Amino acid sequence: MKRLFLIGLLGLALSANTAFAQTSQQEWKGTWATAEEAPLDPWDYPKESLSNRSVRQIIHVSIGGESLRMLISNEFGSSAVDIKSVYIANAGDLEKIDAKSAKYLTFNGKKNITLEPGQKVFCDDLAYSLKPLQRLSITVCYGDRTPEKPTTHRGSRTTSYIMKGESKPKSAFVIDEKLDHWYNIASLDVKTDHDTRIIAALGNSITDGRGTTTNMQNRWTDFLAEAYEGKVGVLNLGIGGNCVIEGGLSQPALKRFDRDILAQRGVKTLVIFEGVNDIGWAWNSEEKSKKLIEAYETLIEKARNAGMKVFMGTITPFKGNSYFNPWHETARQVVNEWIRTTDKIDGVIDFDAEVRDPEDPQKLKAEYSDDWLHLNPKGYEAMGKCAAKALK
Repeated sequence: MKRLFLIGLLGLALSANTAFAQTSQQEWKGTWATAEEAPLDPWDYPKESLSNRSVRQIIHVSIGGESLRMLISNEFGSSAVDIKSVYIANAGDLEKIDAKSAKYLTFNGKKNITLEPGQKVFCDDLAYSLKPLQRLSITVCYGDRTPEKPTTHRGSRTTSYIMKGESKPKSAFVIDEKLDHWYNIASLDVKTDHDTRIIAALGNSITDGRGTTTNMQNRWTDFLAEAYEGKVGVLNLGIGGNCVIEGGLSQPALKRFDRDILAQRGVKTLVIFEGVNDIGWAWNSEEKSKKLIEAYETLIEKARNAGMKVFMGTITPFKGNSYFNPWHETARQVVNEWIRTTDKIDGVIDFDAEVRDPEDPQKLKAEYSDDWLHLNPKGYEAMGKCAAKALK
């Protein structure tokens, strides 16, 4: 009997150790992220200050989990921002939410927080049943002080709803204004298994989703997440009008890379798909293609040093768009040839081959584009499936 008792105790200890090991292997990894920016134009701002107003924002997550945390940011704010409260809920139609699912975020146990210029803060860990690929509503209720220039992401491709006063989950959200931008939300992490794969995409407007259907979540990265059935994290760090080297809109990739890519949690696969704006605005196309390749090598080295695998997307055609001329096309071909042949990366996503017109390879397929530079939802679906095959 004594021996059986000791064996039973040993079995219980082993079970406990196994459970502890399984729990300890869980770690924070990104399910959603966006590239933070400073507003650029008057239409990037609300018509009035965000002070004492509430903004309901919608995101499309990739992987799910039972515990989450959100990063709230005042990275580009020109002054301090007072936040009275932030709550999340399962999103319904338009501004509607499932009020029963609503939960408040806390910061060191408090609902309110003030972020100084340049500051960003994770909320406390929150138990929440987040489903893979679901739409999540985040309602940020602002206090007295908000920056004249708020931290934003211009190309949200989803509508944010603004009301006067502090919103409550069970009360009607009375819309005062609607804007297709995000404000002060930077990323969302979930506790997940150590081996859960996270993919980050560095890009410009083609990754950010120019040409998609507002509120329909049909960027190529959305189609990629769906191809993985919500089992792989996909983070979209695209910015409309962005360049790799210099110029363009918002900080170029070389400058924002550490914040937007290296600082994300759990990323082991990086997709670099950027460069068309560098080429499209180039005065000296030959010099620009050389500098682009040098910049890619810098980013690749940084990512590899951080333990990431690196894939690159070939630059898609733009004949028919104002970017096009023979010199820019030559630069695109030079850069794409380097991407296809370099031994510095782990693989190629040949977006160019996937979406070009076989009868005119310098041009996108007509059914994939409306402006011969950006793609439409059908084109982005083809890109997402192409990426899923290449990344496996």
